[in-house]
Amino acid sequence: MTPPPPDHFNGKTAPLPPTPVGGRFVDVLRWKLTSRPAPWPTQVPLDPQPPPPRPQGDELVATWIGHSTFLLQTAHGNFLTDPVFSNRASPVPWAGPRRAHAPGLAFESLPRIDVVLVSHDHYDHCDLTTLRRLAAAHDPLFIAPLRHADLLRKAGARRLVELDLWQTHPLPAAASASSASSAATATLTPARHWSNRLGSPRNHRLWGGFALALPAGPVPRTRRIWFAGDSGYDEALFREIGRRTGAPDLALVPIGAYEPRWFMAPMHMDPAEAVRAHLDVGARLSLGMHWGTFQLTDEAREDPVRALAAARQAAGLAEDAFKVMAPGASVTV
Repeated sequence: MTPPPPDHFNGKTAPLPPTPVGGRFVDVLRWKLTSRPAPWPTQVPLDPQPPPPRPQGDELVATWIGHSTFLLQTAHGNFLTDPVFSNRASPVPWAGPRRAHAPGLAFESLPRIDVVLVSHDHYDHCDLTTLRRLAAAHDPLFIAPLRHADLLRKAGARRLVELDLWQTHPLPAAASASSASSAATATLTPARHWSNRLGSPRNHRLWGGFALALPAGPVPRTRRIWFAGDSGYDEALFREIGRRTGAPDLALVPIGAYEPRWFMAPMHMDPAEAVRAHLDVGARLSLGMHWGTFQLTDEAREDPVRALAAARQAAGLAEDAFKVMAPGASVTV
């Protein structure tokens, strides 16, 4: 289903809020001409990880596959966020950023996928090759911001929903193992970012994150997950997300692709800002994403991990409150 276009978004210019923050061409040129990107390893070997455990009761099990791709197993079904299993984040298979490590979980090892969440149309978040595989193998419900229907249909999606900012959609009964499935919802949350893809105008498509509300337990309560998508730091925005959608039990927050700050700050958080976002939304546990898989910016591969540890310490935050995981590792909440 596609809601009617809202008055703040005509499909040609960006919606307000949030303000689009993609760099001007002159700034991109300046960055490319002056940047000195740190060297990355050609291939990072992965330590073997046990298969993701199945959630018991109202548990949430999150498995980091790489970049912004998480497998989320819940009593309300299995979700994938911004799935990218391809070797490159690019419009072509022979150029563009190459994976530094294999997916932490092989595509063939995925459990049944009920819902796919796509935050925006950038190639490191919206990979048509992977989406085609998912549509053919799992026929999930695809949920994305406004004006992604053309991409999703091109990928073979039969069931899709486009959401406006703050719009909430009930998750289908097929995505739930519980009798309370009709009460489970996904809400599109704002982000400070932008959209762009070959063949469509700049900022033609909306962007954002997702807040999942999953009723749980014999005593009525709700488990909450926030997938931030891609975003620069905005204290007022993140506080509003926490206030309007509830403090998340689990937050998936980007910590990488942030250098140089003069260019990247409006669109990508650094680890210190990610810690502030964790506190702003009131997350119980945050997991770092958007690092270590594709070299998109100038920082070294392990810099986000080191900077996150320093930021946690500076904020007086316990190590187990905001974690980074190895690809393929899982955490149960």
